[in-house]
Amino acid sequence: MTLEMTTPLVEVTVGINGTELTANVEPRLLLVDFIRDVAGLTGTHVGCDSTNCGACTVHVDGVSVKSCTMFTIQADGRMVHTVESLADGDELSILQQAFHEKHALQCGYCTPGMLMSAAYLLATNPDPTREEIRQGLAGNLCRCTGYQFIVDAVEEAARLVNDSEEQK
Repeated sequence: MTLEMTTPLVEVTVGINGTELTANVEPRLLLVDFIRDVAGLTGTHVGCDSTNCGACTVHVDGVSVKSCTMFTIQADGRMVHTVESLADGDELSILQQAFHEKHALQCGYCTPGMLMSAAYLLATNPDPTREEIRQGLAGNLCRCTGYQFIVDAVEEAARLVNDSEEQK
């Protein structure tokens, strides 16, 4: 005699990058898996499943979150923004442009999480010092760059945004 265990599915509605998505999911489905496998947005990366690397960083209701440690049911009724939300169609955001121009990536695996952490930092602190940038990115690991160019890119993006605000 075999005992078959099934987990009942739960219906969730999650806003992702401005679009609502309703799906039936297992209660233990991680948000990162929902984003990648259900929503089909593969910019958010899975690097460690333990909050160490930050490759899965997204914004939930405007707050930076490591999506590998959040269940999808916790995002029910909330708005999630992924790295795909930074660009406007084919036009890169100022932050993405700064990463490109300052060579702030090598293999690119950590880049989506770095961008999302940097975007959150700049949203909450539009004129950070280099030390504040380092602190803001401390939850993200990069195995390739040594971080100098990443810090340079965030600093440049802050400068560009602040310059454009002063011109208004």
